[in-house]
Formats: sequence, C-alpha cells, structure tokens
Amino acid sequence: MFRLISAAMAGAVFGIGLTVAQLTNPAKILSFLTLVEGWDGSLGLALAAAIAVTAIGYRLVWMRERPIFARAFPPPDSGEVNARLMLGAGLFGLGWGAVGLCPGPAIAALGFGGPELLGFVAAMFGGAAGYELLERGSLLTSAT
Repeated sequence: MFRLISAAMAGAVFGIGLTVAQLTNPAKILSFLTLVEGWDGSLGLALAAAIAVTAIGYRLVWMRERPIFARAFPPPDSGEVNARLMLGAGLFGLGWGAVGLCPGPAIAALGFGGPELLGFVAAMFGGAAGYELLERGSLLTSAT
C-alpha cells in the first residue's frame, strides 16, 4: 500500500513540476525546439534544474543499501546502443518535435487539454500497445 501511495505522490509532484515549468504547453516546447525566429530558451532553466535534482537524488539513493519499497535495486541496463534504442529515440524525438508534447506532459495536461490532446494520448497508448504486440511476436527482438 505504501508503495502505491508513494508512486501516486511522486506522479503528482512530477505532474505539478511539468505544469509549473510549462512543459504541458506545446507552444512553449515548440518555441524552445525551434532555434530560429521566436526561440524561447527559458525551458533550459527547467532542464538544468531537473539535472541538478536528479544528480542529488541519485547520490542520496545510492547511499542506501536497498530501496525503501523494494527488496533490492534493479540491475543496470546493458547500456548497449542498438537499432531498437535508436528507432525508439528517433520516433520519440519526431513526435515531440511535431506535436510539442511527450508522454509525461501529455498525461499531465489531460486535465485542461482539448480534444486534440485526447487524440494524441490515444495514439500514444495505441503505439505502446502496437509495440507490445510486435514485441510478443518477436518482430522487434530480431532487429537488434
């Protein structure tokens, strides 16, 4: 139960942070990603703050013998750069640059977004479901 409550609290804090930093505003994101006329570099401050908080958080977490709500820390990923990683990163970047939203901010913006946001989130979940179907059918595992 504590694990569920802590996950809900972390999600709420994350959503509030995304909203305060205006990462739920596609126009703000697109003006940051567009390096020509109308460029708005203010999201760079949010990025710098996120890096600082993450660095401090990792430092504190790795000082512990084990997580608070789990038996052990998960093993690290291989760190291997492969075709699946590159394809996923490319699709993520294309979607972010085209629409101005990525999954976290899109979900956080559901409370005040319009019908086009619902379409984006539906497409996002459809893409995730399609990936799972392909992965189970081993179409993606052979691409590595």
